[in-house]
Amino acid sequence: MAGLTLRSVRKSFGEAEIIKSVDLDVDHGEFVVFVGPSGCGKSTLLRMLAGLENVTTGSIAIDGRDVTGMLPLERGVAMVFQSYALYPHMSVEDNIGFGLKIAHVPKAERQQRVLAAAKVLQLEPYLKRKPKALSGGQRQRVAIGRAIVKSPKIFLFDEPLSNLDAELRVQMRLEIAALHQRLGATMIYVTHDQVEAMTLADKIVVLRAGRIEQVGRPIDLYENPDNLFVAGFIGSPKMNFIPASISSVTDGKATVSAPTLGSVSLNVPLRRDGAKPGDEVALGFRPEHTELSPDGSFAGTVQVVEQLGSVSYVYASAEGGAPVTIEQRRLSGLRPGEALRFSLEADRLFLFDKAGERL
Repeated sequence: MAGLTLRSVRKSFGEAEIIKSVDLDVDHGEFVVFVGPSGCGKSTLLRMLAGLENVTTGSIAIDGRDVTGMLPLERGVAMVFQSYALYPHMSVEDNIGFGLKIAHVPKAERQQRVLAAAKVLQLEPYLKRKPKALSGGQRQRVAIGRAIVKSPKIFLFDEPLSNLDAELRVQMRLEIAALHQRLGATMIYVTHDQVEAMTLADKIVVLRAGRIEQVGRPIDLYENPDNLFVAGFIGSPKMNFIPASISSVTDGKATVSAPTLGSVSLNVPLRRDGAKPGDEVALGFRPEHTELSPDGSFAGTVQVVEQLGSVSYVYASAEGGAPVTIEQRRLSGLRPGEALRFSLEADRLFLFDKAGERL
């Protein structure tokens, strides 16, 4: 196992700065997920860790050793790509062991390491098959096996499940999580899917436009986002954001009015100073922190209802016109066009200033 340290890491292509002064610490054995929208720089950052992209400025250290200028083979990392990149004419056994063969590892040791990896990945019955005789999930496991036999200090995964269908993605998520528990290895995983990030990670790194927006445990990012971007990116369906203004600030709470939501004022706890009457803010609340009730403080009209079995999502228009997503933990009998009333959990409200920072 190995730790990972990034200090003031930047990457530019000509005049375009893609990675903007990233600092990050990864502990031994952690499963860290880089997540963010397309173009945020997460795959570029991963390729820099692998040595496939040069660092413009800054430093990268693995297990306390500066690897910034080292070749990929010298870094002690193994990468699993989005594409399986298997050799179609080779068996599973030969695909897994090919890197060891190129590195002139003795045949007996090579076979032993391939069999050990196959056992971990439950590929033993398929060692003599060619890739065309495997399912998508099995092919991805072969690609992971190719990384395991190298006994790397750090595993790097670049959106490895993107080519799989929904059912296989869930299965492979569970297999990768179980693999991490068995190996206890340090793993860095890139995805744009926040569900993958929430279910796999010990620590999530949220990236936007080449910068780290927030680092923390999945539950911490979910319950205590630092800014509007993280609040909107983590969670599905996304958090509701309503334009509002501060009426007064007293004893660490702000009284806010949101005309597009309704005529009722709300008291929102503040986590920092700086809010003052008259400030324009965004009021945030998650769909699961709403409740449909005949006595609810706010009124609205149903637009669309998603019935997902154990949960329903009601997409409504509040009386002031604001779009609101409401979660109901049972099948909803509501229909488009019907009137409804709902309330909000007072202690689960968020405020964000005009710059998008959490108040």
